[in-house]
Amino acid sequence: MHQVRPETILPVEPAVVEIAETYIARHVMPADPAGDALHLALASLHRCDFLVTWNCQYLANANKFGHIRRVNTLLGLYVPLLVAPLELLAEGDNEI
Repeated sequence: MHQVRPETILPVEPAVVEIAETYIARHVMPADPAGDALHLALASLHRCDFLVTWNCQYLANANKFGHIRRVNTLLGLYVPLLVAPLELLAEGDNEI
């Protein structure tokens, strides 16, 4: 199994662009070519366990996750967990 190290910069290869375009065409993500669709495509193609984001409108959103899961399943892609940074803090460490 391929493991992506946290400091790895993932290449934006043609497959990633195609996946991002599919997300936009299926209304999973807005039409921002360097934004959410691209980030989700990279995380999905490279089988990242998590996609950590402050974007709770399109990515770390429980209402959107089912749609993302369905499209990724149709494309034969891994579905990373989409979480806000605070969700990854250890219990008791999330006091602000």
